[in-house]
Amino acid sequence: MFDLPELNLKGKVSDEEWKLRVDLAACYRLVEHFRWGDLIYTHMSARLPGTNHYLVNAFGLSFDEVTASNLVKVDLQGNILDDTPYEINPAGFTIHSAIHEVREDAHCVIHLHTKETIAVASLEGGLQPLSQHSMFSLPSLSYHGYEGLAVNDDERARLQADLGNTNHMLLVNHGGLTVGPTVGDAFMRFYDLQRACEIQVAILATGQPAIAVPQPIQDNIYNQAKVVHSGSTGGQLAWPAMLRKAYRLDPGFAK
Repeated sequence: MFDLPELNLKGKVSDEEWKLRVDLAACYRLVEHFRWGDLIYTHMSARLPGTNHYLVNAFGLSFDEVTASNLVKVDLQGNILDDTPYEINPAGFTIHSAIHEVREDAHCVIHLHTKETIAVASLEGGLQPLSQHSMFSLPSLSYHGYEGLAVNDDERARLQADLGNTNHMLLVNHGGLTVGPTVGDAFMRFYDLQRACEIQVAILATGQPAIAVPQPIQDNIYNQAKVVHSGSTGGQLAWPAMLRKAYRLDPGFAK
């Protein structure tokens, strides 16, 4: 009674779609591994190239049950386009569809309820320049005020306006969000945001005065990052290693 339906889309979709499915399924498994999940809640979505169709997790599956084949294909309205036994969480897709609608560059959207992003998002000062990890998020960070559960269509426009062209967002009293041109980019951006929040929470817990990164260094961090990444993004360099880790943890996600 606890067995999941056997699905296998390999060879039944394009190679491009299959690769995207594998990357997104790996992302779910990594989020579970790093303990960033929230039972069956929160979502990561990815746009199929050249379409307005998106992949998102089936509602009711834990993240360690997500596979490339059981990801659900939907349109911007959340209509299911696959022949699948699964449903999606319409309320959960509200945030993702709003962002995909206005950000052509946001091929992947990650939104999670980690305790550290919720904690920092709920502080008056938000994320502070207290660590090297915060440097990667602060130059492209926005905030969205809490309006209750994300089920109201009129919140979409305010969310879109608050995000603007940024790649990292803290949703007040709610959690964190990152976007990227690839699954790997969005994942690494969330890693940096999560790590920055973890470090800030740890610093504040000491009760001691904190040393902020000087503003001139903050202003120059993007130039330094270009040197470190040799013209590539952190996602391009780190994602292959993360994908290998996902295979070592459980290769079953890639089916």
